[in-house]
Amino acid sequence: MDTLDSLIVTVNDHLWTYLLIPLVVGAGLYFTIRSRGAQLRLLPEMFRVVKEKTPPRADGRKQVSSFGAFTISAAARVGTGNIAGVATAITLGGAGAVFWMWMMAVIGAASAFVESALAQLYKVRGATGEYRGGPAYYMQRALGKRWLGVLFAVTITVTFGFVFNAVQANTITAVASGSLPETGSEWFGPALGVLLAALLGLAVFGGVKRLSSVTTVLVPVMAVVYLLLGAAVVLLNVTEFPRVLADIVGGAFGWRELASGGVGAAIQQGIRRGMFSNEAGLGSAPNAGAAAEVSHPVKQGLVQALGVFFDTLLVCTMTAFVVLVTSPELAGRQGADLTQTALGETLGGWAAHVLTVVVFMLAFSSMIGNYYYGETNIRFITRRRWVLPGYRALVLAAVVLGSLGSVSVVWNLADVFMGFMALVNLLAILPLSAIAFRLLDDYLAQRRAGLDPVFTRDRMPDLRGIQCWDPVRTTVRARAGSGR
Repeated sequence: MDTLDSLIVTVNDHLWTYLLIPLVVGAGLYFTIRSRGAQLRLLPEMFRVVKEKTPPRADGRKQVSSFGAFTISAAARVGTGNIAGVATAITLGGAGAVFWMWMMAVIGAASAFVESALAQLYKVRGATGEYRGGPAYYMQRALGKRWLGVLFAVTITVTFGFVFNAVQANTITAVASGSLPETGSEWFGPALGVLLAALLGLAVFGGVKRLSSVTTVLVPVMAVVYLLLGAAVVLLNVTEFPRVLADIVGGAFGWRELASGGVGAAIQQGIRRGMFSNEAGLGSAPNAGAAAEVSHPVKQGLVQALGVFFDTLLVCTMTAFVVLVTSPELAGRQGADLTQTALGETLGGWAAHVLTVVVFMLAFSSMIGNYYYGETNIRFITRRRWVLPGYRALVLAAVVLGSLGSVSVVWNLADVFMGFMALVNLLAILPLSAIAFRLLDDYLAQRRAGLDPVFTRDRMPDLRGIQCWDPVRTTVRARAGSGR
């Protein structure tokens, strides 16, 4: 088993270091230049769009709002990686890794905009009236390559639906066991796994509307609790703040770090952990973005770009500050253990119990978002009715199994699967990005004219594969929402 794990780690390191990191950074820079820095100059527009209310449909059915889609994707983005992943990046890459994590978020937001705008444009309407979409759909409809869409759909279903949900469940169990050491080790893991599966079952069998309502509540709560907890640590160590900023910048550019190879480690860890955290360009968040009811595809592109900033510049940064201002001993410590130590040194032993609750909220909401990504792609692959209940049962089984023990090999396999998923998605959106930039020009032209932007497929009649965006119905809904 150790030999297999070592082999997987070697393959994973080469895949990310020599192929995926250059590709993700290059694509992000290209999208940033082509969009003239849309992810930064349109930041006020992002906040305006995310607060828009979705008008009711003519048949009375409620649709997923921009904010609902934002919380579904944020639920999958914001997980244990924000606590464990950032701490590990600092352990392996030093404080400078935080700077490169920030840079990855800034340029990665452009990739998030492109993929989510495309997902909105090429979404389809399901039998019950809800929208579905994502990379698999625009690979088939825009590129005309269904086989590529099926390949991506299988990859994301295995990665998020099974493997990542097992990892999230394992993390919840590990932190809870550390917080409650008096619990019996033989029964605690299985019992907690069954409980987590039962809670997840209540959410997933309700469909995407219930997923949206659950995450709409969970994500803001988990964000506020964790940010307040982190802010308390930072304020109690406020005199250390200038040193922390100096360490971050020095670790990213310092001569000593450059001579020792530390800068290279900081860049690699910062970019890699940043990508895993905010998922920009990986093709996961567009699955949630496509479910929203908006009047123009660009609106959801902007919302998902904002999600990248929310994940990295707020939640991940708070973890980094908590660890760096308290300066706990890094040797032999990684992940949630390091963050837990940092909190305990400042706030006391009770902080371990609070962190357990926070990790549960983060990980459980991620499990909901991960499940939805798999469901969307299962529906793309096949319409056979028995497949979806079978998928749900396997997801719940993965949660139980993930709570039982170590997932080292499975987590490393997940890295490989996620890397392959990013590779397929980026190679697809690079040629399709021209369509996203046409959509952006159309959106901005309408905003300059003082309009609430509305897209209909007859505005770009040369595009093929667009199922939704009917000229009559879309216009009516958009005008109703804008009060015109």
